Amino acid sequence: METSKLPEKAAKILREIRKKYKVDFEPFIINEHRIELLQVTDLEALLNGKDPFANVSEFPFWVKLWEAAFVLSNAVVSLTPKEGQTLLELGAGLGAPGLVAADRGFKVTLSDFEPHILDFQKVSAAASGLKGVEHKLIDWTKPPKLIQFDVIIGAEIIFRDDLFKPLLNVFDRYLAPGGTIYLAHDQRRKSLYKFMEMAGDTYKILGKKVDISSEDKKQSIILNRLERK
Repeated sequence: METSKLPEKAAKILREIRKKYKVDFEPFIINEHRIELLQVTDLEALLNGKDPFANVSEFPFWVKLWEAAFVLSNAVVSLTPKEGQTLLELGAGLGAPGLVAADRGFKVTLSDFEPHILDFQKVSAAASGLKGVEHKLIDWTKPPKLIQFDVIIGAEIIFRDDLFKPLLNVFDRYLAPGGTIYLAHDQRRKSLYKFMEMAGDTYKILGKKVDISSEDKKQSIILNRLERK
């Protein structure tokens, strides 16, 4: 991606990002959909040995492109949106699945809880030529007033027990009648199963295991689909 081709607003954001992070664009390709995804290149230095399964309150989940994001993106790209159909990605981080959804034809809102995370998403959307993608700060404990969405998605967003009830409230607030939720998480994330047990009071839940290989290792990702009972 030639940064000289970025719109000035996105180029200005990118210049600010580069004052704090070492970054570059990497193509993220799902079927015929290609996203120019802005990513941190010195990831190991930034993570500093943090374990995403042990230090869940300290780990910067937003900064890494998780295997679950690939699985979720594949799920999204299999959908055929009707004209004007809306999609919200919660805890979007770099926003790969949501950006793929925008390229697929959804009217997409990407969300996270800190402004600098949204900045990465904004630059990637601009670099990928995606127009109309919105970006919202959402604190699950104090969710802002938004429209309801036909589809809600999230990858690796269930990791803290104290956020189970706030997240379920967010689902209830933002999911349109007849809407669907898609979630993707590493099978090793124990909090996932506790959350799904709680969610089962309100939602019909389907799940399947997707085995993928990356960096010479195999991982199992659980893809869940939730619909109101």
